Amino acid sequence: MNVLAELRTGGLVAVSAEAAPLRSEQARRVAAARAGDRAAFGELYARHARMVHGILLARAPRRDVDDLVQDVFLIALRRLDDLRNPDAFGPWLAMIARNRAADHYRRGAQEESELPEDLAGAPHPEGEAMAVLAAIRRLPPAYREPLILRLVEGMTGPEIAERTGLTAGSVRVNLHRGMEMLRERLGQEARR
Repeated sequence: MNVLAELRTGGLVAVSAEAAPLRSEQARRVAAARAGDRAAFGELYARHARMVHGILLARAPRRDVDDLVQDVFLIALRRLDDLRNPDAFGPWLAMIARNRAADHYRRGAQEESELPEDLAGAPHPEGEAMAVLAAIRRLPPAYREPLILRLVEGMTGPEIAERTGLTAGSVRVNLHRGMEMLRERLGQEARR
């Protein structure tokens, strides 16, 4: 248990972390959600849904991602009392999302089937975006997740760092290296 010491009338008095004032807006939202405030949990959802969606998109079939996002937030709501540090809600939620994606595969979810490249028909407007997403999904996990959060979910590097618990430096490096690898892969595919 974390204990804060407070100087009172010449002596130290221990104050539990629960009695200490919550410092961040996120910690206040988590505390309110724990107390049953659904609007506070809704605000947490609104703030972190893109991150959860991106993490799942990097790891699970696209057709299953929306359902998995809902699963992740239901798990988080049920386990909110297990969160030790309310300021770590984002990284905690990111870990739930990663674990949920892994569980999805363990339970026998099938990988999306790719259509043959020589299939006749007009190009679909989403075709290029799907090709880029497929190329990102073939990158190592360290690059895949930040790239999807940046390119698909539209999050900035600092947002990614704040919400996933990664350092700003590691996000910056992973985005840079991931973009280099993605350009290389897309270039190779274009030459085919």
